[in-house]
Amino acid sequence: MASSYLSMGEAHRRVTDFLNRFSDAVSSQDAKSLCLIFSISSNPSFLLSLSDALITFQDASRVIRQADRYSQYADILLPLFRALQSYRLTNLVESYQAFEKAANAFTQEFRNWESAWALEALYVIAYETRILAERADRELSSNGKTPEKLKGAGSFLMKVFGVLAGKGSKRVGALYVTCQLFKIYFKLGTVHLCKSVTRSIETARIFDFEEFPLRDKVTYMYYTGRLEVYNENFSAADHKLSYALNHCNPWKERNIRMILKYLIPVKLSIGILPKTSLLEKYNLTEYNNIVLAFRRGDLRLLRHALQEHEDQFLRSGVYLVLEKLELQVYQRLLKKIYIIQKQKDQNKAHQIKLDLIVRALKWLEIDMDVDEVECIMSILIYKNLVKGYFAHKSKVVVLSKQDPFPRLTGKVIN
Repeated sequence: MASSYLSMGEAHRRVTDFLNRFSDAVSSQDAKSLCLIFSISSNPSFLLSLSDALITFQDASRVIRQADRYSQYADILLPLFRALQSYRLTNLVESYQAFEKAANAFTQEFRNWESAWALEALYVIAYETRILAERADRELSSNGKTPEKLKGAGSFLMKVFGVLAGKGSKRVGALYVTCQLFKIYFKLGTVHLCKSVTRSIETARIFDFEEFPLRDKVTYMYYTGRLEVYNENFSAADHKLSYALNHCNPWKERNIRMILKYLIPVKLSIGILPKTSLLEKYNLTEYNNIVLAFRRGDLRLLRHALQEHEDQFLRSGVYLVLEKLELQVYQRLLKKIYIIQKQKDQNKAHQIKLDLIVRALKWLEIDMDVDEVECIMSILIYKNLVKGYFAHKSKVVVLSKQDPFPRLTGKVIN
């Protein structure tokens, strides 16, 4: 029913019904009902119905203050009503500001409750705070103003984290709030702020990681794995992202794709190539030519693939990781030359003239002189991608006769 055709009596009834629903949910510790009450952004029908009633019935505050069962929660209900009304009228900045006040008041109540019965409702509040802040910032940007609400949401959620970071059953909620904070910090480009919460989760004695819900552990490992990618800690990134992949719900293909977007570059950096079927299944075809270049030792193909998908890789934050694969592609190219030479003359296979490498690169349309190739070969030997030494006078790379191309180890992505 549209708000313009709503009678005052019907509007009053809807407001009273909502207040009874809230009061009953708290008194009976019904977390599921509370979750719906705070789910503004998902627009449940009864909240839309209430929003229309609030536009018609302007005296809801009097109804709240008249009854003790409502008035004790006035600090939650009054700003929640303003948030709902503003959201219905698409005043998103006002809606966020009012919702944060309601969320803050609810968090104070939650702090005073002995048990964690309302934890799921607090999750919804944390989620809604982030979503409403994002939408408010879009409204501010479209009006030429500075977007600042998401930053404010981060400050509020740090307070919520503080409420949960104590002894008792409430602490299992800390990881969910941490993950909401990660989403805020990654969106704002302030990932350095993740350190304070990860330090608390990973070093504080009050937390046992295995106690947290699996859903939250997967999300946490995904974001901390991404942080390790940025810091080029590939061993740690491999561990965390692999954990997220192995424990992710197999039906959540979008989530698996998001994990693989970062895990594939990490695996490539330690010499593990994904199967083509995996790339096709999760629509990660931007990696097809990179994997092919890796297999072939084709530097030209690698550079073309990086250029073609540059914007995508830069947005993901994996461009520099992929760019550094050049050394491994050089190693593959050298290995191919070694194999061809071995077929011709097994006794001289371990001696590769630099001029031969220059010609191979020229065939790939990459112009390098002997000095540049010498520099690359020196780096490969230094990085232990090639075993051998360099004969400077004769311009020859002398490869070890035993295991000249050390294998990088790791687990295959299936």
